Amino acid sequence: MSSAFKFKKFTVNQDKCAMKIGTDGVLLGAWTSLEAAPNTVLDIGAGTGIIALMLAQRCNAGSIEAIEIDDAAYEQCVENFEASPWGDRLYCFHAGLDELVDEIDEPYDLIVSNPPFYTEEVSSGDTARDLARQNSSLPFEELLEAVSQLLAPNGHFSVIIPHKEESKFLEMARIYKLYPNRITHVKGNASAPIKRSLLELCFKKEGTVTNELTIETERHTYTEAYKSLVSSFYLKM
Repeated sequence: MSSAFKFKKFTVNQDKCAMKIGTDGVLLGAWTSLEAAPNTVLDIGAGTGIIALMLAQRCNAGSIEAIEIDDAAYEQCVENFEASPWGDRLYCFHAGLDELVDEIDEPYDLIVSNPPFYTEEVSSGDTARDLARQNSSLPFEELLEAVSQLLAPNGHFSVIIPHKEESKFLEMARIYKLYPNRITHVKGNASAPIKRSLLELCFKKEGTVTNELTIETERHTYTEAYKSLVSSFYLKM
């Protein structure tokens, strides 16, 4: 795979990153609602910076911050931010979530995260990649607790997780007074099982709008719904 991934309005270099750009990050960056016109945004576990870059393209938030604990991914994220058209409002911090919680000045209007989610121990022979994929490096409970402290009272939190983890994740979220108001179940094709859950949570119990997104009708033929979601980004859509 080439180390540079070209989108319509920006390029993401990923040669230093253990976790390369995948459908999950792009889905989250495109699906996250910006209806509330957030002014402050936080991306937890930024990796290449792809989600923050997509949000910068989509909205006029004055400050889009990202945190990344892995040294190489942090360096890459900073490079990608600085090379983008929105470098003046994208900031990446080399920090863990606990450090950010300890030092927060103002809560965030919008928080996004594509967290590591392989709860079983996986080994690819690449330690950095394994860490980036494993839930042990950012347990869901730690993520939710931090979000409950970092999110503004009227703010929203968007996350993508494996569908099989959804009910457990939402149970945990309730402990921190976070409730789903949007859920999209994602499947690869019409006959495939649901693979991912896109969740938007907030502090208000407003009822949940749930729908389904299918990515392909057949191999490399994308559904109109998926194309309409990501066509502002991918070159060939």
